[in-house]
Amino acid sequence: MSLNVDTMRTIDRLAGIPLCAIATPIVAALDWWRERRNTKKTHSLDNLNADTDAEKVNAERQPFKPKKILFIELSEMGSAILVDPAMRDAQARGAEVHFLIFKSNQPSLTLLNTVSPEHVFTIDSSGLWPLMRDTLRFLWWARQNQIDTVIDLELFSRYTALLTGLCGATRRVGYHIFHGEGLWRGNMLTHKVHYNAHIHIAHNFLSLVHAAFSTEKEVPFSKVALSEQPIKLAQAIVMAPQRLKVLTQIEVAASQANIAFTQGQHPLFLVNANASDLLVQRRWAPDRFATLTQEISRTWPDALILLTGSPSEFAYVEKVRTQANVKHALNWAGKVTFNELPALYTLADVMVTNDSGPGHFSAVTPLHTVVLFGPETPELYGSLGHSIAITARLACSPCVSAANHRKTPCLNNVCMQAISVEHVLQATSRQFKASRLQKT
Repeated sequence: MSLNVDTMRTIDRLAGIPLCAIATPIVAALDWWRERRNTKKTHSLDNLNADTDAEKVNAERQPFKPKKILFIELSEMGSAILVDPAMRDAQARGAEVHFLIFKSNQPSLTLLNTVSPEHVFTIDSSGLWPLMRDTLRFLWWARQNQIDTVIDLELFSRYTALLTGLCGATRRVGYHIFHGEGLWRGNMLTHKVHYNAHIHIAHNFLSLVHAAFSTEKEVPFSKVALSEQPIKLAQAIVMAPQRLKVLTQIEVAASQANIAFTQGQHPLFLVNANASDLLVQRRWAPDRFATLTQEISRTWPDALILLTGSPSEFAYVEKVRTQANVKHALNWAGKVTFNELPALYTLADVMVTNDSGPGHFSAVTPLHTVVLFGPETPELYGSLGHSIAITARLACSPCVSAANHRKTPCLNNVCMQAISVEHVLQATSRQFKASRLQKT
């Protein structure tokens, strides 16, 4: 069977709770045995001749320092970008970084290539059997690669808690509920971090790295001051041949549609009209995107507008294009590969998008964006690039969080409906001016 989001949530609840209850005492027993063995080793070191074995004794008594860190982030492609500053921080501290992610989301790690491909393990979530098979393979892989530290980036997922607890790592870092109620996922962490719902998720990820390298016991982790400087992402390296390939593709498509387009002379706008099925309430209505496309065409009559999306979203995007009925707008869903997105983003002036992956993917390029938020909040998940976030700030929004497994009862996303085309167009105009100023 295919594992959609609701199916995975159900499995995580029905199977995750009893499995976490079973795994918790097993992990505790393994930790006790490991600690007992280390205590005996310490006593043995105390009995060694200090003169003849001093070098060995000192080496053995050094505080634990993570050498091989595994980051776990399975389901969110955008988070693979937001965690990049944390991974680079771990590398700067001398650790070798590994990553565990769903197979379908692996391409998001290639935008910056912070993690070597041979250090990435993927789990196939297309069905229950592949999921179970790859789970067992991962537990073996983690031991074979001698992973000593795991950082669980997921917000209270029981599945990742089990992977963290059972993979054999001696230091296990993640978010713990402490005195909160609900979403219990066992007690398998050695370093329990307080999830701060009032700071950006990128800062939360950095606090996990701090806990992983801490030599002091903190309850809760992490008692560290946050930098007042904004977090800056590394930028993707776009090779000239790849950029030329994407540019040529655009020029050919424009020519075939009898549209005049010269890079640098005619404005290029990207309109990302869809969002993943992970949270459909994030979608701005297709007719709003169609109207926005018309307004962009009226404001910039010589502009080329590409309506973007994944290959599976082609039909959805085509409805938007048909409704807009703008000659200079092309359906660009699936026209470039994931790895070609940075090249596309360096060519464009502005992108308007729902709160979804492209808002984060574009942050590793100079592209100026306008990102529309509803059930989520930019305070936590805003793009770290040249971005303007638009939100209606309703009393009920944001309605998804770590506390409800990011599942909302809302069937009428008024928070997105309240965002007007005029407001988005104004932000688009501001971003266009900033983009052109940056390029001069």
